[in-house]
Formats: sequence, C-alpha cells, structure tokens
Amino acid sequence: MSQILLFFQDQILGMRWLNKLIGSILTSIGLNIDEKIGGMLHFFIYDSIKIFILLSVLIYIISYIQSYFPPEKTKKILGRFYGIWANILGALLGTVTPFCSCSSIPIFMGFTSAGLPLGVTFSFLISSPMVDLGALILLMSIFGWKVAVLYVIAGLIISVVGGRLIEKLGMDDQVADFIKQTDNVDVGFVSLTVKDRRNFAKEQVIETVKKVSIYIFV
Repeated sequence: MSQILLFFQDQILGMRWLNKLIGSILTSIGLNIDEKIGGMLHFFIYDSIKIFILLSVLIYIISYIQSYFPPEKTKKILGRFYGIWANILGALLGTVTPFCSCSSIPIFMGFTSAGLPLGVTFSFLISSPMVDLGALILLMSIFGWKVAVLYVIAGLIISVVGGRLIEKLGMDDQVADFIKQTDNVDVGFVSLTVKDRRNFAKEQVIETVKKVSIYIFV
C-alpha cells in the first residue's frame, strides 16, 4: 500500500517522469541542469507544465462533481439531518461545493432564511472555502499524502466544532434581522445531462486557467 501511495505521489502528482524528460531534453541541447542557468530553466519549465496539468485535471474533475451540488440541492440535503450529524454533513458538503469565501456569504444568508440551524450553516460556511478536493490533491503533490490528509481532517474538525459551538452558545439572536428576512426563492434543480456537466467542467477549466496563468508564470 505504501508503495502504491509513493508511486501516486511521485509519478502521478509529482510527475517525476516529466522532471526527467525535461532534464533529458535540456541536456540534449547542451545545457547542464546542475548549473544555475540550466537548473533554473529546468525548474521553470517542469514546474509550469506540472502545475498547468494538475490545475486543469483537478478543476475539471472537481467542477464535474460540483455540478451535482447546486445551492438548492445542498440546502435540501442539509435540511434532512439534525444534531452533530448535520454539522458533519454540512462540513463534508462544504468540501465538494464550488463556493469560495465570497460566494459562501450569500449562500449562508439563503440557508439561514430557509430556517436551517445556525450551527449547521456555520459548519458549511467554515468548511466551504477552507477545505476542498483541489487543496487535497495539490497538498499531496507538494507535501505528501500524510500532510494533505491531516489538513483536511483538521479543517473538518474545525468546521464541525465551530458550528456546534455557535449552536450551543445560542447565537441565533445575533443574526441580523435582514438576513433572516431575506427572500428565499426555491428555483428548483436544473437537470443536467452528462454532456452539460462536461461542458460546465471544460468552461471552468478554461476560465480559471485564463485567470491564474499569468500568476503561475510570475
């Protein structure tokens, strides 16, 4: 098992094969990758290609998964559970939903106005921008699977404990009235075909790569 994880970390996520390939190409054109210029080019080309490949594959897979969890569906799923199990589910759903810290706020307002327990919505709110599948894979590629798993476990624990603490403190009265009175319109689910989900995932890859490509190169 450890050998399989090591292979996955080194060859799939770390792309050691790509490192060797780029090194061989640079060496064949007369560059010494053990010297400063050769080493710099080797690092830049290898890391840039690796990051773009990982980023594209991860965004595609995660976006495809996320297409199954629109806000309305997430709200209905959370509404079926109570107690600590609801907090755990809220934290877990936060890891696979496409909401960043900005979009999580209006989602939180919608959940609150729909009558979901405040502690459950906070477990979701904490987990959503903090823990996600992309972070897990990228951490595995850089620091190894142990660090990645510890990060995810710590994030989920913080989300569940934070939500339970807020619920136990009875802080519902601290929520502003305008949030409780926010119109909550259930627009229903849009049934997506496999082709629709693939197109959605492709669009997310293209849009995200365009936004971050310059920063990756810098």
